[in-house]
Amino acid sequence: MRSTAQSMLKLLALVAVAGALPAVLAHGHDDEGAMDMDMDMDMSKEEPQPDPDSYPPTYFAHPEHVVEIYAHIALMVISWVIMLPIAVMFSIARSRYTLAIQFLFLCTNALGLLLGITYNANTPDLYPNNAHHKLGWLVTWVVSAQVVISLVGRVSGVLSKNNAQEFSKEEEQAFIPVSTEAMAEHQRMNGPYFSHPYRHSNDSGQGTEPNTESLRSNSVSTSVGQESPIEMSDRRVHYEDDLEDIHFKPAEMLPSKSTNSFIAKVAGKISARAWKILTFTYNFIDRTILILGYIALCTGIITFGRFFEGHGIFSGLAHWIKGGIFFWYGILTLGRWSGSFGELGWAWNVRPKQSSQKWRPTAEFVEGALIFTYGSTNIFLEHLGNAGKEFSPQDLEHVSITVLFIGGGLLAMLIESTRIRELLNTTVYEAALTHPSHAYNDEERQALEPPKQYEFSVNPIPALVILLLGIMMSSHTQQSMVSSMVHKQWGNLLTGASFARGFTYVLVYLKPPRSILPSRPPTELLTAFGLIAGGTIFMASAGDTVDGMIHYGLDAMFFYTVTMGFVGLLMAWVVLLLALKGWAVRRESSRPAKSWDLTTRV
Repeated sequence: MRSTAQSMLKLLALVAVAGALPAVLAHGHDDEGAMDMDMDMDMSKEEPQPDPDSYPPTYFAHPEHVVEIYAHIALMVISWVIMLPIAVMFSIARSRYTLAIQFLFLCTNALGLLLGITYNANTPDLYPNNAHHKLGWLVTWVVSAQVVISLVGRVSGVLSKNNAQEFSKEEEQAFIPVSTEAMAEHQRMNGPYFSHPYRHSNDSGQGTEPNTESLRSNSVSTSVGQESPIEMSDRRVHYEDDLEDIHFKPAEMLPSKSTNSFIAKVAGKISARAWKILTFTYNFIDRTILILGYIALCTGIITFGRFFEGHGIFSGLAHWIKGGIFFWYGILTLGRWSGSFGELGWAWNVRPKQSSQKWRPTAEFVEGALIFTYGSTNIFLEHLGNAGKEFSPQDLEHVSITVLFIGGGLLAMLIESTRIRELLNTTVYEAALTHPSHAYNDEERQALEPPKQYEFSVNPIPALVILLLGIMMSSHTQQSMVSSMVHKQWGNLLTGASFARGFTYVLVYLKPPRSILPSRPPTELLTAFGLIAGGTIFMASAGDTVDGMIHYGLDAMFFYTVTMGFVGLLMAWVVLLLALKGWAVRRESSRPAKSWDLTTRV
């Protein structure tokens, strides 16, 4: 009986365990599932996934008429990045190919405009009242006006060279009619090469004496220093009045075919004063149109990605304007390395001797002035994003950076002042004047001479300001990991550019330039690369741009690598353009090939 009862209890216990086993197993799976859910939740907290419905529709993701928009982008890049820079270089060189390249630019730009118009007509307006449409039309009309001036001037002969004579300076300037007295003076100085007289119906006889202001222009040369910088002794070919002359050409020297054309008749009704205004306008457009085209391309990118709508405009303006400044600062640095502004002594060279040694600011003085101007104007704009609210710690941080720019720019300008440096030497002057000069022997008398380092500017303050900016931005607290990485990238690039400029000053201090030719320090190539790349990534660090990268699954390193490739190609293109400008100047010059060797001219 007892054995039977024990058997029954064992059977019940087995049934109970067998019945509870599924529940135990199920409970174990629930715990495992809960753990997986908790891990998923933790991972989702670390890497938040953006909601596709929260991001507004953009032209970048618009599925319709894709071929038209990308064809529009390709044609605009060809027009404004390839054709227009070539036209500007040829125009500065007064090349015979200028008008042809300008018309080729207008054709490609017109085709791109047509594709843009058809695309806008067939797609919804995703970015109402954007700036790209207005600015695009504005720069197009500006370039078209310049081409019209070029056409009228060249057909009428005002902007063309006469085959019988050559006028050349640091860069070729425009030609406008002058009076009989001026031509007589020119013939007197150049001998029998202009033996036949010319008569001008519009000659008033006033203000035509040599060296008067009526024969001068206030335009300053900003050309690349590829031309021969020494004064030419061949007066038959070259006639120089002053450093900033515009050389003139009489209307009677024009070909007969041009005078019979309709355009020449229209040009003949334009007065000499009007031609001066048109010439100044033409040259001003030459020197500013590339920056306007750059702004138009940037607004096109903003419109294509639908960035900076509403309150985001403040972040966009801050990052894209500042980044654009560093971008063009890098282009300027690359131009200086190539030889640009060599006539001013900015190409790490000795300033060439000229007939009129007027004061010209050093490159470091200009850099300090720009830094000071930027800081003094931007200090009132740092709180626009939080207007009407209290200053946040981030606002105060930005204001402190502008104060750094004000102080650094002012210090750089003071260092570049020769008067300030002379006053700083007063104590040494007083000590030297207490002893007569005969107290020094011939060897010791050399100690009274200024150091050779005084002949060249060594001013690291602008580089120091950029270095500190790069360090601060590399550690700038951001709302997302991607934004922090992007800020660190361009901060490191600006830091590297500053160090490279510092090495340049070390080289210059140890061995100052002794030639009028550009010394081309290799460290300046690194400076230019860092500034261009840093400025480009600076623009990409704006809030809306970073949000777009996160939305489309682009990480910071992807944009970094693309930018490096872009900057490498761009720097090669800039150097090629400057070399092309030098080729055009030599092609239009009547000088023999040997005349470009300075050692044979001195």
